[in-house]
Amino acid sequence: MGNLQINTTQNVNLDYKIVGIGERIVSFLIDGLILYMYAILVNLIGDAISYVYEDTWTQRGLIALIFLPAMFYSLLMHSIFNGRTVGKMLLKMRVVRVDGTPVHWSNYLVRWMLRLVDIWIFLGSIGILSILFSEKRQRVGDAAAGTVVISTKNKTKVSHTILEEVEEQYQPQFTNVTVLTDKDVRLIKETYLIAKKSSDFKTLKALRVKVESILNTNSELYDAPYLDTVLKDYNFYTQKM
Repeated sequence: MGNLQINTTQNVNLDYKIVGIGERIVSFLIDGLILYMYAILVNLIGDAISYVYEDTWTQRGLIALIFLPAMFYSLLMHSIFNGRTVGKMLLKMRVVRVDGTPVHWSNYLVRWMLRLVDIWIFLGSIGILSILFSEKRQRVGDAAAGTVVISTKNKTKVSHTILEEVEEQYQPQFTNVTVLTDKDVRLIKETYLIAKKSSDFKTLKALRVKVESILNTNSELYDAPYLDTVLKDYNFYTQKM
């Protein structure tokens, strides 16, 4: 299993594992089971329709209409759930762009259209061979769409980067935090976490004084809450850029 390095909008490199052939097959089988169960349901609905409509063509038309979503299952799931089907969700996998940019619906469309080549022609042998022998474990559809399937069981923790978990309703307090650079914030966060963990209040105080001098603030917050707020405010504003 190879690695893929993705650069975020905040210039933070995150390393992800590229999913191998085994997990992708398991994911495909899970999705296949879901479609099989849906087909059984459609068949039962078809039996009910036959009691209502005697015309054979009407029966077939209604059944085909009900089964239509299953034909677009992969395309719809990937588009709605950000590169994931049920199988991928359960195995913690996701489709992403190789260059780290957001996946467009057209990328999912290309992948879906080329399933005909990868999966349905020659019983999936083309897709399997493509995944086995390509550097980034891509099937033909992935290569054409510029995508790759990664594992979201990421070993890189948020605490190891400048990223902070910020709720959508979060209200920032310091509007001028953007004068800081990513390098500044990374240094502040590393120092803050180390000092906080070791209860080094002297370092926390010195760090707070330094940050306040840069931001020209006069907050009533204590040292740790102040620094934590600065980090969250920075992430709030930079994520909106």
